[in-house]
Amino acid sequence: MAGSTFGTIFKLTTFGESHGAAIGGVIDGVPAGMSIRIELVQEELDRRKPGQSAIVTQRKESDTVEFLSGLFEGKTTGTPIGFIIRNEDHKSEDYTEMKDVFRPSHADFTYHEKYGHRDYRGGGRSSARETACRVVAGSIAKQILATRGMEFSTYVDQIGAIRLNDTAFFLRDAIESNPVRCPVAEIAQKMEALIRNVRSEGDTIGGCVRCMVLNVPVGLGEPVFDKLHAELGKAMFSINAVKGVEFGSGFSSVEMRGSAHNDQINSDKSTKTNNSGGIQGGISNGMPIEFRVAFKPVATIAQQQETINVAGEESTVRGKGRHDACVVPRAVPIVESMAAIVLLDMLLRHQATRLV
Repeated sequence: MAGSTFGTIFKLTTFGESHGAAIGGVIDGVPAGMSIRIELVQEELDRRKPGQSAIVTQRKESDTVEFLSGLFEGKTTGTPIGFIIRNEDHKSEDYTEMKDVFRPSHADFTYHEKYGHRDYRGGGRSSARETACRVVAGSIAKQILATRGMEFSTYVDQIGAIRLNDTAFFLRDAIESNPVRCPVAEIAQKMEALIRNVRSEGDTIGGCVRCMVLNVPVGLGEPVFDKLHAELGKAMFSINAVKGVEFGSGFSSVEMRGSAHNDQINSDKSTKTNNSGGIQGGISNGMPIEFRVAFKPVATIAQQQETINVAGEESTVRGKGRHDACVVPRAVPIVESMAAIVLLDMLLRHQATRLV
């Protein structure tokens, strides 16, 4: 299958299916001699894994990462980093009745039409389980970026119509203080209640994740086609269920005038506002990178829906198995990881831009 590799210098190739023996990946282009703490990688995986709270899927996976190469005595060797994460709690029987029907808004139909033969168990390769591999690479990227002072703040700022309008840089403790990963307790409680209510109705709901990155140096981004926000956008759209990405003022900028939207420059090279989201002309300008990612409702619902089968005949299907009523809280570490992968890749590319 083409399309399983992401990045130019810092590259991640992933493999595996939701109900196979394991998922895993190969990370290439990692600078040698970088100290990597495995426990921090595992900590990030624990933030993404299923079964971590009552409002997410109850599939029980330890998501324990096993590194096979590229690390020695706590440091990178400069060679490819290979790893696997074994699947431990797959219940393929939950999908037996669905193997010949196409679930609405899933990849079932498109995979069948494209490949002619597909792994229907848990969505196979199209399952969001694959994103655990991205979190491994993202954690390594974040640890390297931290040596350059870059800091991330990624959290849920909207579930359904409930939105957090504060755009502050929230610390990890506040974000992780509740299962929704919204850093403001009052809003988080409303979001959690909404998710529980939606689940009780056998339905699902979407939301948004906001990501902010501090201390990004000026100059990251490769015009014309590899603009920083273009690469970040591609990274976000590669995540399951993502339907929209906006940077800085985003879609609200259509209602603004240039006189209000322009980020005027201060004498210290910062800007008075950050409507650009830290990116101008496709290149980071030193201000915080700011963007939001919109996730649609999970496609699997515990309600009967009309569909067709592989023979093109009319049929019905009802979701079975263990699924998220809202995927957004678990998507927080995935968004952050993909952002880190892009930023490290762009940093490495930028270092080849000027010799002096």
